[in-house]
Amino acid sequence: MDFYTTVVGFFQEGGPFMYPIAIVLAIGVAISLERFVYLSGQTMTNRRDFERILPLLKARKTRELAELTRKSKSAMSRIMADGLNRQSTSRRRTDIEYAMEEGLLEILPNIERRTPYLATFANIATLLGLLGTIIGLIAAFTAVANADPAEKATLLSQSISIAMNTTAFGLMVAIPLLLLHSLLQSRTSAIVESLEIACVKFLNLMEQRGEAQAAPAAAKTA
Repeated sequence: MDFYTTVVGFFQEGGPFMYPIAIVLAIGVAISLERFVYLSGQTMTNRRDFERILPLLKARKTRELAELTRKSKSAMSRIMADGLNRQSTSRRRTDIEYAMEEGLLEILPNIERRTPYLATFANIATLLGLLGTIIGLIAAFTAVANADPAEKATLLSQSISIAMNTTAFGLMVAIPLLLLHSLLQSRTSAIVESLEIACVKFLNLMEQRGEAQAAPAAAKTA
C-alpha cells in the first residue's frame, strides 16, 4: 500500500505533463506487445516452413514444393512461391532472383512496421519531461518572487523537487522504450537475414538442379 501511495503521490506532484507522458508510455507498450507477438509468430512460422521446404528443394520435388508454398501464408513461403512462379517462365538465375527480391521488398514493410515509432516515443517522453520541468520551474520562481523572504529558500527547494518529477518520469518511460526498440529491431533484422539466406539457398539449389539436368542432355548430344 505504501508503494502505491508513493507512486500516486509522485504522479500527482509532477503536474499536468505527467498525463501525456503516461499516454506515450501506454502507446509504446501496446506497440511493443503487438510487434513482439507478430515477430515471434513470423520467426516460428518461417523456421517451420524452411525446415519443410529445404528437403523438398534438395529432393527436387517441385510439385510438392509448389503445393506447400501455396498453402502456407508465411513470408518464407511467399518468397519461395515467387521464385517458383518465375522459374516456370524463365530459367535464368537473375530473373528468379529479381522475382524473389521483389517479394522480399513487399514483405519488409509488414515486418518493420511501427517498430521505429518506439524510438520516437522515447524522445517525445524525454522532451515532455524536460518541458514539464521547465514550466514547473517558471511557475516556482514566479511564486517565490512574491513570497516571504524567510520562506523563499524552502519554497524554492520544494518547487524544484516537484518540477523534477516530470523529467524523472519522462526518463523512466524513455529508457524502457529504447530497450524495447533495440530488442524488436534485432528480431526484425534476424528475420530479414533468415529470408535472405533462404533466397540464396533456393537459388543455389535450383541452379544445381539445372546443371544436373543439363549434364545428361549434353552427354547424349556428344
